[in-house]
Amino acid sequence: MYGFKEVDAAGLETLKTSGSYVLIDVRTDAEVSRGMIDDAMHLPLHLLPIKAQDIPQDKPVVFYCQSGGRSAQACAFLAAKGFGNVYNLQGGIMGWIRSGKPLAAMV
Repeated sequence: MYGFKEVDAAGLETLKTSGSYVLIDVRTDAEVSRGMIDDAMHLPLHLLPIKAQDIPQDKPVVFYCQSGGRSAQACAFLAAKGFGNVYNLQGGIMGWIRSGKPLAAMV
């Protein structure tokens, strides 16, 4: 057991409608420039150890990356720090897109 849960695109949509969650994109700047999921904040994985204290522990936290590997690392890191409501988006942003979900407009 890794101390975090997996959520698919439909599950993330459910969290989004609840309004009480934090969505974090751990991809690189170059990857993010191609699009993000609406309402996500960008926190590259390499900065997570120095920014973890800024992430609220009283809400579900969902991480995503390109395909789910780096976001699983982010989830495991926060779970090890005592965060109890951490989710990895299955398939990352590619799974989100394959499910027909939109990306936020990039300006």
